[in-house]
Amino acid sequence: MRQVMVTGVGNGIGAAIARKCVAQGTTVIGCDIDGEAMGRLKREFPEGMFFSEVVDVADLSALRRFFAHCTERFDSIDGLVNNAGLYHGKSVYQYTDDEIEYIIAVNLTSLIHLSKDFATHVRDAGRRAAIVNVTSVAGEVGSSDALYGSTKAAVIGLTKSNAWNFAPEVRVNAVSPALIRETAIYHRIPKYRLEEYQRQETLKDPILPDGVADVVMFLLSDASKHLTGKVVPVDNGAYPR
Repeated sequence: MRQVMVTGVGNGIGAAIARKCVAQGTTVIGCDIDGEAMGRLKREFPEGMFFSEVVDVADLSALRRFFAHCTERFDSIDGLVNNAGLYHGKSVYQYTDDEIEYIIAVNLTSLIHLSKDFATHVRDAGRRAAIVNVTSVAGEVGSSDALYGSTKAAVIGLTKSNAWNFAPEVRVNAVSPALIRETAIYHRIPKYRLEEYQRQETLKDPILPDGVADVVMFLLSDASKHLTGKVVPVDNGAYPR
């Protein structure tokens, strides 16, 4: 049975990924700061298909404890989805120093450490696996929230660099969504940016977390075995690049 680790699993894209994994018979090992959301999600699944732990990924010691618990409990982990992220939708002028450090820790530093620990574990076990990072179109074209835009741009760089670092044992790819409905982020986007995203879309079916999860599942699967270091847009054709 396949096993996949997902950060930020409680809501939105993370929860959609968990549902698709379980539907395919894959065990989900998740973490999130929102324990209540993970509890609700767990009740949807058959016994033994979803394991979760409350973790603030900005806390490196807590993140490493979580990973140690996972490797102790599961004999193999086939995939890692770095999905946890924060968006406040405000100008850089409005950020405090503490907020800046926290955003960087959640959106970037946690990915660096967890990816390295995961790839080391896979390599030492003599196995093959896949990492999927969730970035954003904001990392490619910029954002009115400079902290979000810059950290998501860094995730793109990390994806491409780690594809070199972790080969051939671990493939590393990213999804780059644009305007996703039914997420916490959607309701924080300033109105003028929301309208601009909508104007740029050439396909008009709204992007939902399920649509992003479909691409993540492809990148985790053997169907993408020849892909690494790629950034796959999920954006309704917005911002051609």
